[in-house]
Amino acid sequence: MSGSGPVWVAGFVTARAARGPPAFPTAGLRGIRQYPRPWAQGGRGAVIGDPAYGWGWEGVAMSVPKEIGHIVLNVTDVERSTRFYRDVVGFQVSRYRPDGTGAFLTCGVVHHNLALFKAPAGARPTEKGAIGLNHFAFKVESYRALQAAHSRLVEARAAIDHIVDHGMTRSVYFLDPDGIMMELFSDTYATEEEGLAYMKSTRGGAAPMDITAAEPPRAEIPQADFTRVG
Repeated sequence: MSGSGPVWVAGFVTARAARGPPAFPTAGLRGIRQYPRPWAQGGRGAVIGDPAYGWGWEGVAMSVPKEIGHIVLNVTDVERSTRFYRDVVGFQVSRYRPDGTGAFLTCGVVHHNLALFKAPAGARPTEKGAIGLNHFAFKVESYRALQAAHSRLVEARAAIDHIVDHGMTRSVYFLDPDGIMMELFSDTYATEEEGLAYMKSTRGGAAPMDITAAEPPRAEIPQADFTRVG
C-alpha cells in the first residue's frame, strides 16, 4: 500500500491508522475492495481504504480450519463403549484417563480421532433427530472392508439403522451402545475429484443397498469444473 492514509483490514486497524474504526459516512473513505486470493499465512481477507492513497495488498490473515480433528462423545459406560469402538468398529486405544472416566481412541494415524467421556449422573440421551449432531462418519478403505465392518456389527448385535448407496459413497449407519448414530462408509470413486464431480452433477440420493451382495457398479463420472465448489 502506497501513501500514509488510513487502511482498515477486515475490521482491524493496521499500523498506519491509530485512531480506531472510522465512522464510514464521515471518514472520507470512497471505496472498498475485496481481495479473494489467499494470503501466504492462510485465509482470505478484504482491504478497506481511501483510493486517493492507492490500493495495495496489506492485511491480517484469517486462519481457516485445516481438517476435522476429533469428536468427543459423552457415554454411559466408558469401558463398554471403548470395547464397542475398539473390538467392533475397529479403533485402537491411545490411552485412558487415569481415573477411568475417559478413553482416547485412534484410527491409527493421529494421537486420537475419538474420545469417550463418562456422562454426568442423570444425563439423558438425545432423541433421534434432535437439534445438534446428527451423526458422524468414519471412512474405511474399501467396499470389502465395509462389508467386514458390517459383519462385525451384526455379530455384536449392534442396531443397524440403514444401509444406502449415496453414489459417491456406500454407507452403513448404526447405533452405538448409547444409541448414538454413527456411519461407516467407503468411497465409490478412486479420487476425491471424481467423487466431487459426481456430487456436483447430481441431485443426490440414498438408494437402499444390500451390503452382503457384490459391490454395485459405479455411475459414469460426469465432466465437472474442479476449480469451483458451490
